[in-house]
Amino acid sequence: MSNRRQFLKQGVGAFAGFLAIDSIFGRAARAASAITAPGSAGVRTLVVVNLQGGNDGLNTLVPYGDPSYYRVRPTINIPAGDVLRIDSELGLNPNLAGLKALYDAHRVAILQGVHYPNPNLSHFRSTEIWQTAAPERIIETGWAGRYLDTAGLPKSDLFKGLAIGPILPKMLVADATDVPTVEGFRMGTFGGTRSEQAHADQILNGSGTSYPFQSPYLSLVQEVEHDANASANALPHLVAGYKPAVQYPATPFAQGLNLAAAVIAAGVGTKVIYVSLGSFDTHTGQRGTQDRLLQQFGDGMKAFYDDLAAHGLDGDVMTMTFSEFGRRVEENANRGTDHGTAAPIFVVGGAVRGGVYGDHPSLTDLDFGNLKWHTDFRSVYATVLQRWLGVAPEPVLGASFDTLNFA
Repeated sequence: MSNRRQFLKQGVGAFAGFLAIDSIFGRAARAASAITAPGSAGVRTLVVVNLQGGNDGLNTLVPYGDPSYYRVRPTINIPAGDVLRIDSELGLNPNLAGLKALYDAHRVAILQGVHYPNPNLSHFRSTEIWQTAAPERIIETGWAGRYLDTAGLPKSDLFKGLAIGPILPKMLVADATDVPTVEGFRMGTFGGTRSEQAHADQILNGSGTSYPFQSPYLSLVQEVEHDANASANALPHLVAGYKPAVQYPATPFAQGLNLAAAVIAAGVGTKVIYVSLGSFDTHTGQRGTQDRLLQQFGDGMKAFYDDLAAHGLDGDVMTMTFSEFGRRVEENANRGTDHGTAAPIFVVGGAVRGGVYGDHPSLTDLDFGNLKWHTDFRSVYATVLQRWLGVAPEPVLGASFDTLNFA
């Protein structure tokens, strides 16, 4: 285990009596890194959207041409007349008008029947599986974190990855790469009072000979704190100069994408950005909750790609969705759905080969009431790693997987 991960596990306990923890570690986690000079244009970026909570695939990509759909979902189905039709069998939820516009412009690939062997229906464990790409074992780094560690990116590019939200997702946990997080547009408010921050800075920027404690992690804390301080000052200036070409919806999800666009446009070498939307855990009253969230997703994605296109960047940004699992085929007694298995993934971007990939899983040939998956999600990751990010997938995923044709 690396010293960095040892520090993350043990360091807080070692320092708790002496440091303003939220000041140091909150800023280290939430701040973005220092900008010294703009990077080169044309850097390919992957944006990963977590549809957190287990999004129901059947009411997202609707098999309206299959009578079984209406039989098993008598009260929560999407009426055929409301579906945004793709073909004579499939269509999108009517609240995904923004995404449908991108699909019609050949900028959306819909990957059907995606999941993994021996599905786990626990939110925590299945989310961990998707974020680590390790269904068979517990590992401590995320698949994107391992990519950042092994891609040979310049060490000076401290914006290599970015998580938009209050915590660092396991997907971006790495052995040797610090990935900052920032919550919405509250840049500069990184936790801790002025006196706490001053006290922490005095300790961490000292000579190294007069600390009131001893720890093997001190140099690492100083490194992270130094980067966080510089980035906390730089990020507001970076995004302040960005002028969106469209009006983003006033939702946290869309505003997070607005921030992502600003960071991408700065050309600072950002390779992976994480954003989440949820919760899609719709055990009761599914239609109201899911429809609202899908509209936020579709409208946010439309604004994001219209904005990127206006800045000539839409061909440099690929967005991929995931959710820990889909939902069961039959609705439950509470007009909702329970934890299930396979669901579609959306891949969006100016360089994406749009269309529908794979067959829709059968609604009658089921696995204990759940859809049977046919595409391993690691094939999607392998495709993104090899054909979009330009690295060999095997060192990141730990094995070889077939690639797909959407990129």
